[in-house]
Amino acid sequence: MTDPLTGLGNKRRLMDKIRKLAAERAEDPAPFTIGIANIDGFKPINDLFGHAAGDEILCQIAHRLRACLPDGGFVARIDSDEFCFVLPLVFEKKGAEKIGRMFKEVLSAPYDLGDRNVRLSASFGFAIYPFAGEQFAELMKSADTALYRSKRRGRSQITVYSEEIAEEMRFGTEVEQALRRAIIADEMAVHFQPIVCIRDGTIRGFEALARWTDRELGFVSPGVFIPLAEERGFIDSLTETLLRKAARTAKDWPANVFLSFNLSSVQLTDPTTSLNVLAILNSVGLDPRRLELEITETAVMSDPETAAKVINELRAVGIRIALDDFGTGQSSLGRLRDFAFDKVKIDRSFISEITVDRSAEHIVRAVLAMCEGLHLMPIAEGIETPEQAAKLLELGCDVGQGYLFGKAAGADRSFAMIREEQDRLIRARERANGSESAETRRLQTRR
Repeated sequence: MTDPLTGLGNKRRLMDKIRKLAAERAEDPAPFTIGIANIDGFKPINDLFGHAAGDEILCQIAHRLRACLPDGGFVARIDSDEFCFVLPLVFEKKGAEKIGRMFKEVLSAPYDLGDRNVRLSASFGFAIYPFAGEQFAELMKSADTALYRSKRRGRSQITVYSEEIAEEMRFGTEVEQALRRAIIADEMAVHFQPIVCIRDGTIRGFEALARWTDRELGFVSPGVFIPLAEERGFIDSLTETLLRKAARTAKDWPANVFLSFNLSSVQLTDPTTSLNVLAILNSVGLDPRRLELEITETAVMSDPETAAKVINELRAVGIRIALDDFGTGQSSLGRLRDFAFDKVKIDRSFISEITVDRSAEHIVRAVLAMCEGLHLMPIAEGIETPEQAAKLLELGCDVGQGYLFGKAAGADRSFAMIREEQDRLIRARERANGSESAETRRLQTRR
């Protein structure tokens, strides 16, 4: 009934405690709360400092939790770095969140290992009886679901179980399984949005965008399935599928039309990314100099050292790098100074307001001046009206994309747009040649 390391109760004692409390309240089911605390990043502590240091930290955690338990509370150690507590006098969500914030603060204080201090954080999941379950197994499953959601949202988070959260988790699992099947069955699609010269609409390139319509789920937004693939650890296989498809399409475009493709934050922390990208291009036969990879400021910040290595390796083979969503992330100017970029994509949030908000106009003006000084090509995203296009030209931005010039569409549409542009150029040349011939005949007649 007792955990030999910390002296706390173990899972068996926890089960006994919850069952007795539920039996006492069965006639008049007054709520009570259980919670699970998981120590973020505990395994590296064992790897770095040894198991003796890890055991000492676990004992200090146990002491802190026991010392700050509210009246009637109980705490047990149920796994290596997981602790579960029972709070008989916490009846609702706000009370659980308040206790969670207190535990979080207590556990974030430094841990003394003699010759060094270590700082850690914890994530929490809470479940309230009887709404989240009436039996021990149900309550623990609900608390574990809430904890899992906290972990998904990042470190040091607090989640209280609800049916909405459970449904969100079930939907996430359903989407994950369907997405894995779609990748294997080659059902993922790539659409292409034109990137153009704003002045005359000439196509410079296309941005590849992932699209997925499942037979049962229907259309699933990239804003849903791409973060899910990153979180569940199969973004590499998804990206490989999409890049291979996009590169096969781009290979048959004219040589002066480039392909723009988005890299995920996970891939910027993987040292093998540049080799994987180059292997795909080689297998398809697309010149690396025709590929442009878009990355975000947030992705760069997650592991700057590895990101810099990946970026430099990609640029060394001729692949251009564009900083996407510029102005919406963190430390934008620092990123431009520390990393080698070729282009900057000005976020659509500024472009949408550029004709109606002087602040947005001044921000875009400043970004364009900065790009000129740093020899970076600016690209405006989200251009939807002729007025926005005219203002960008007035400010000195020559390249952009948006619904004004074309929505993302399938590969066939990208070829059609290229053919339409070629036909337009041919007609323009013919008209110019016709005018020259008429002028020549007029001069000869005079002579």
